[in-house]
Amino acid sequence: MRHQKGRDIHGILLLDKPVDISSNNALQKVRYLFNAKKAGHTGSLDPLASGMLPICLGNATKFSQYLLDSDKRYKVIARLGERTDTFDIYGKLICRRPIKINQTQLEKALDTFRGDLIQIPPMYSAIKYHGKPLYKYIRQGITIKRKGRLIKIYDLQCERWQKNELELTIHCSKGTYIRTLIDDLGEFLGCGANVIYLRRLQVGSYSIKNMVTMDNLYTIKQKTNGGIYLNKKLDSLLLPIDSAINHFCEVNVPYTISNFFKKGQSIIIHNNSFSKKMFKGMKVKVTEGDMHKFIGIAEIKEQNIITPIRLVFEN
Repeated sequence: MRHQKGRDIHGILLLDKPVDISSNNALQKVRYLFNAKKAGHTGSLDPLASGMLPICLGNATKFSQYLLDSDKRYKVIARLGERTDTFDIYGKLICRRPIKINQTQLEKALDTFRGDLIQIPPMYSAIKYHGKPLYKYIRQGITIKRKGRLIKIYDLQCERWQKNELELTIHCSKGTYIRTLIDDLGEFLGCGANVIYLRRLQVGSYSIKNMVTMDNLYTIKQKTNGGIYLNKKLDSLLLPIDSAINHFCEVNVPYTISNFFKKGQSIIIHNNSFSKKMFKGMKVKVTEGDMHKFIGIAEIKEQNIITPIRLVFEN
């Protein structure tokens, strides 16, 4: 077996991804700086987009799905009157149309896009068809028929409308393509629109104040001159693994039975460990001992039985 190089470091970095690099490129830079054995990101941001990109290191990658499934918040600036093939400023101009709307018409249009929507993913996306990303097909002139997806726009607010620029804040469900939303809005208004600025402000419950820029990371590397001091400084920026599931109810178990759970076995726990909010089939965060150390995620099978579905393996 090939030896996997790097440190066994575990946690979540809230990277403030810069524009003009891919999410994977950003991931590889972070992995290199942390010298991490294992790393993954939770949902791509377009090269055009900046903002919150949670990077999961080590054991945190096992729980990245719960960040992929979480709600997101964005700030977007659209250019009205122009439609492009990629739905953003990087694309080829399809058409220009006059902007013949007023504030009342705009508000009515925005209200139409609030709530549950069926959205068709764009061809310029990383969604795979027969193992190949859609954007590779469209670059070859091939258009693939895509199924509509159910998304939800919890909040959609106009922050500024000045001439042909429209600034919006959006709170949406997982799987929402902001470029597609803007293109659909432009077509609904009859003038066309494309994204010229996009920034992700929030993923799940993570706060923007905890984000770290790539410049911050490189500055730390330069000042510490590498070695153990670099590792300590970088590691202090990581959020705990279970921060990805802070919204889960917690079940705390004593050391006398936690070892059985960590071996993948279902365990019986005291009824007083459950709250009234818990029910059969629910996923819960499991901790052990007085220190409430996170050891995995379980599913409630019966009133006092939990079965592990994701475990944190110690080195």
